[in-house]
Amino acid sequence: MHEDEQGSAGKVRLDKWLWAARFFKTRALAAEAIDGGKVEVNGDRAKRAKLVHAGDEIRLRQGPVEWQLRVLDVAERRGSAEIAQRLYEETADGLRKRLAAQQQLRDMPTAFAFGDSKPGKRDRRELRRLKGDG
Repeated sequence: MHEDEQGSAGKVRLDKWLWAARFFKTRALAAEAIDGGKVEVNGDRAKRAKLVHAGDEIRLRQGPVEWQLRVLDVAERRGSAEIAQRLYEETADGLRKRLAAQQQLRDMPTAFAFGDSKPGKRDRRELRRLKGDG
């Protein structure tokens, strides 16, 4: 590969790397997350033009899920999912925390339950009495 294709000596912009590693669908979304403070490189808040290379530690928050990654390789272009997975490895501690957070989200109730049914006329009257509305 030419040095132009690979970046300057095996380094690539953070927003490009996050896009190539398939954490975001577009570079614009990756840049928005970086600007919003959801991405740290080696423990420091990063800017989108930060050059990352093999060995860097990246912490990425996507909603309630947090990824802790170690960069294994860099890529300028977005490839298949198999290629993207070879660009990073997840730390053992990060994987454990991420799976625990995902399980907690799955266990949460998805909607409000009225119980057996909605309150009937008598139940509504009792509720009004309790509230002091009449």
